[in-house]
Amino acid sequence: MEENTPPFVYRIASRDEWARAKAVGSLIPDRFDDEGFVHLSKRNQILRPANLLYSGQDDLLLLVIDVAKLTADLIFEPGSHGEDEHFPHLYGPLNLDAVVSTIGFPCEVDGSFVLPEELR
Repeated sequence: MEENTPPFVYRIASRDEWARAKAVGSLIPDRFDDEGFVHLSKRNQILRPANLLYSGQDDLLLLVIDVAKLTADLIFEPGSHGEDEHFPHLYGPLNLDAVVSTIGFPCEVDGSFVLPEELR
């Protein structure tokens, strides 16, 4: 982990993905086998992937993840879309006991996203 690792990181997840995770006991994204990690964000990074990859989706949640409870390695690496900043990548399944809360994350009328009130 990096020296200034935040106490919490976030995962954008569909309600279906979260329901599947709860049913099996951990979150393993569909593309995990290809990518090898779970994409996460620091609070100030949430809107970049939300607006780039999830525009118009209104069935999303933000999973609030306590970094201290993660059981897989969390590594900060360059983003997958040419970003200069480093994003948290979890190299293993997301253990559900690290998810301390979920926040509804619907898109705005124009399909874009803003941070939920709970994170402002």
